[in-house]
Amino acid sequence: MATKLDDLLSFQHQALSLRAHRQQILSANIANADTPNYKARDIDFAAALKNAVAGRSGGVELARTAAGHLPASVDAGPAALLYRKNTQSAVDGNTVDMDVERSQFAENAIQYEAGLTFITGRLKTMLSAIQGQ
Repeated sequence: MATKLDDLLSFQHQALSLRAHRQQILSANIANADTPNYKARDIDFAAALKNAVAGRSGGVELARTAAGHLPASVDAGPAALLYRKNTQSAVDGNTVDMDVERSQFAENAIQYEAGLTFITGRLKTMLSAIQGQ
């Protein structure tokens, strides 16, 4: 049962979940900076948030090649993983650019903190309204 509070904070909740997922992806890129042939990954945050708000998930429906097969789907996570555009590949085929990854990581962390600050402010405002202060 969804409450008005859930409706009010739904957008920010989805945004924070996507930011946390993106932080994990960026962390994996940084951790694999020296791995040969590793391809840097990222998500299109705006498109993923738009899909999350619209109620679309990143699931993939599996093909049924025979009538006896059961329907199934695979959850691809909250957003589709994309390969980052290659700025300059290393000799070993690794496409992680540490400057890009650090800046994206920092920007995502700041956006995550901003989302938390927004939710905290909303909750404090509602609490003060309830308490009548």
